[in-house]
Amino acid sequence: MPMKKLALVIAVAAAAIAGCDSGNDQSKSQSQVPSSAAEVAYGADSTDAGTVAQADGASGAMDAAGAKAFLESAQERLETVAEEVSHASWLASTYINVDSQFTEALAVERYTALAVELAQEAAKFDDVKLDPETRRMLTMLKQGLVFPAPNDPKLTAELAQIGSKMQGMYGAGKYCPEQESGDDTAEGDEKGKCYTLTEMGQMMANSRDPKLLKDLWVGWRKVSPPMKPLYERQVEIGNAGAKELGYDNLSVMWRSKYDMPADEFAADMDNQWGKVKPLYEALHCHVRAKLNEHYGDDVAPASGKIPAHLLGNMWAQQWGNVYDIVKDDDMQAPYDLTKLVVDSGMSEKDMVKAGETFFTSLGFKPLPKTFWERSQFVQPRDRDVVCHASAWNLDGQDDIRIKMCINKTGEDLVTIHHELGHNFYQRIYNKQPFLYKEGANDGFHEAVGDTIALSITPKYLKQIGLLDDIPGEDKDIGYLMQQALDKIAFLPFGLLVDKWRWQVFNGEVKPGDYNKAWWKLREEYQGIEAPVQRSEANFDPGAKYHIPGNTPYSRYFLAHIQQYQFHRALCEAAGETGPLHRCSIFKNDAAGKKLRNMLAMGASKPWPDAMEALTGQRELDASAIVDYFQPLMSYLQEQNKDRQCGW
Repeated sequence: MPMKKLALVIAVAAAAIAGCDSGNDQSKSQSQVPSSAAEVAYGADSTDAGTVAQADGASGAMDAAGAKAFLESAQERLETVAEEVSHASWLASTYINVDSQFTEALAVERYTALAVELAQEAAKFDDVKLDPETRRMLTMLKQGLVFPAPNDPKLTAELAQIGSKMQGMYGAGKYCPEQESGDDTAEGDEKGKCYTLTEMGQMMANSRDPKLLKDLWVGWRKVSPPMKPLYERQVEIGNAGAKELGYDNLSVMWRSKYDMPADEFAADMDNQWGKVKPLYEALHCHVRAKLNEHYGDDVAPASGKIPAHLLGNMWAQQWGNVYDIVKDDDMQAPYDLTKLVVDSGMSEKDMVKAGETFFTSLGFKPLPKTFWERSQFVQPRDRDVVCHASAWNLDGQDDIRIKMCINKTGEDLVTIHHELGHNFYQRIYNKQPFLYKEGANDGFHEAVGDTIALSITPKYLKQIGLLDDIPGEDKDIGYLMQQALDKIAFLPFGLLVDKWRWQVFNGEVKPGDYNKAWWKLREEYQGIEAPVQRSEANFDPGAKYHIPGNTPYSRYFLAHIQQYQFHRALCEAAGETGPLHRCSIFKNDAAGKKLRNMLAMGASKPWPDAMEALTGQRELDASAIVDYFQPLMSYLQEQNKDRQCGW
């Protein structure tokens, strides 16, 4: 996920592809996410924000010329303070302690005050006749904060402190099993041992002991109940801030950032989900049957919803880790990417070097020296850090970095390519005005990283020396199954996270029903259920990084649709005529040029313009993902013909 320069909080891994999350919250045992990810991005001012904003407003007339002068001054100030806050946020993520959290909260408080003042100044030009670009910039300025504070210094400070505290709670969270002598100890548990989220993610990916999986699932969710009153208060303050900017609530504000009316955006999300839902339902049916065969009726029922702890991922958002259970006996995976990485002897930094080579083969400049000096590649042994994979640009120019706790796995190799997609995107639009230094929409940033990851095909792996021979097409169903268990399984989760928040923000869901509403959506859209009884004493949304991290999640759903549109268009530009799932654009000049031209636009044009520049289409189109997985859909339909699907 990219570290955003303006948004009050931008998250990451999402899951990962979530590396960046596709939505992952760890360095990919999973987007990623999300693009990732997501990351945190704040800005701070070294002067009194209220005084600065007042001076700006007083210095220009309320006409077109005054609007342009205001925007020039506002962007200059925001760019300066954004760099300060980025460093504070980096520190708080890589050295979690009371001092770094205090420093970050202070920076966020000052930035938020400035950004709110500037947003309110921008709103004063709402009735002035302006050219489209000036109007677009003013709107972006109003929408820059994810959680805007009201124009009240005390509330601004409180909002910043809440955000920093919740992220610190998440980043430092551990599960410490409390086992008494004589207890039935699950396989893998050790008395007195505490597990980090990264360790738990690895255990959930590899263990097939249902008791241990349930213990880990329940144990991690003990991190989030203390967040609930903080989150409730944060929503209250954020809604007040959104109203001061002219929005009914945060729900409307969040959904208004996509160059279309808020309700139309939500409707289009549902429309795209409707196109891919049959494929998800077929996959769910097959996976449920295979889990039932493996675990039996007592653990994994043959009908209804799938218990959430059995799918190889802490949030059941991606299911690739249970491929060994799901595949048929005669379905041979074309290769084991983790084994290829380990057998190659690559170090963590070598894995990043491989990702860089992909981009330079498309005509991008190599990463700067500072990237290698300042990035976090592995988890430090001496301190707590946020391992959630994310991509950062700290100065709006060349101080780009990734923050990961890399494991030598195929998943993390993919995540690295994803995160570097953010970095190269950030770098190529760095000549744009400050407000345009971001993706055409936030889904674009995630989609670019995932688009590159789609080119990690056998053809590419052979080109870089990880694979000796390209497997025949008879291995494709196994490859597509692996892909679908992550990409298709993620789609409903990518949709429902923000559906829950929209309902919370607009008051449809009250604090007393936070957890009930969360599980209602998860059951309805994903067809999964909690492995143990849940109540309002729990706050299970908070166990997902992007909730306490305040990272909008719709970007990951959009990215999972857009990446296949991008991939199809780039493969066409590269002259590839075979199946989409076998195409790689590595070393292709024509595809590289087309990609670079679109990325350099940043957010300077509405996203349909950027979409058209790359794909020739102006709308989101899920047909590309349906095309990509068509061979798998035919296979699933055959496997499910005697099963009762649905939940």
